Amino acid sequence: MHLLKLESVSRDFDVSRPWLNRVIEGEPRRMLRAVDRVSFEVQPGETLGLVGESGCGKSTVARLIVGLYAPTEGRLEFRGRRMQMIFQDPYASLNPRWRVRKIVAEPLKFLNGGIPRAEELPRVTQLLKQVGLSPDDAERYPHEFSGGQRQRISIARALAGEPDLLICDEPTSALDVSVQAQILNLMAELQERLGLTYVFISHNLAVVSLVADRVGVMYFGRIVELAGASDLFARPRHPYTRMLLDAVPDLGMTGKPRTPVAGEVPNPLAPPPGCAFHPRCPHANERCRSETPRVINDVACHAVEEGRI
Repeated sequence: MHLLKLESVSRDFDVSRPWLNRVIEGEPRRMLRAVDRVSFEVQPGETLGLVGESGCGKSTVARLIVGLYAPTEGRLEFRGRRMQMIFQDPYASLNPRWRVRKIVAEPLKFLNGGIPRAEELPRVTQLLKQVGLSPDDAERYPHEFSGGQRQRISIARALAGEPDLLICDEPTSALDVSVQAQILNLMAELQERLGLTYVFISHNLAVVSLVADRVGVMYFGRIVELAGASDLFARPRHPYTRMLLDAVPDLGMTGKPRTPVAGEVPNPLAPPPGCAFHPRCPHANERCRSETPRVINDVACHAVEEGRI
């Protein structure tokens, strides 16, 4: 039984110029489709990774899931009690004027009608210990902490809401590599101990390969491939997935050349006809240039469907 389900979810944004400019210049309204018919399920206790280049719609999907955006089309179903979100930038996601005690305690005020004030500090202390911080840190301000410590505070705040599902929007991308490993280890430990479910969004394939059970690859607002993490990294099927993996540095020094990702992402205000990836794809044919591929066996690619790759 799934915990979270998205069915053909889309989100459009109005990026038109001001009304008067459009009237004077006779310009129509312009809509940008940031997420296009995205569908997937997340099972209890698993980690689903979402990867892709900047601007592919990953963060918009995260905001759709937690309700910061409403879908233009489609349906979201959540069967848990609560969900929380960990944001990308620990420097921007914490109120600099609040002490850590108040930051972590804020969700407790809205949980089951709130908790007595006498129980607030013991609960905050427990949450801080859970993420590897000291009880004394409750009286400090965010600017007194390092980036990794701030992200631990963000995780403690998220756990205060007793979530079943955590949406992690690039939670380690603003941190040093050594600190990233500490945060990832902490999240894995919390998942095992508390039975958490993660949707983990990142552009870092190495990170996703470590944390995810399944991976969805996004391009131009759509999921073009969805597979188990081990299968996807060992046998990528979509040309875009192959291109992303070929661009990863070869740390094993096998002699395989690193191939940079070719081409540019199309203009979202003027999407190409057919498959959005066809201007960059070495396997594109006339069908790819005219017909949008459907998702078949968790891959949206005419070349894969036809057995050309």
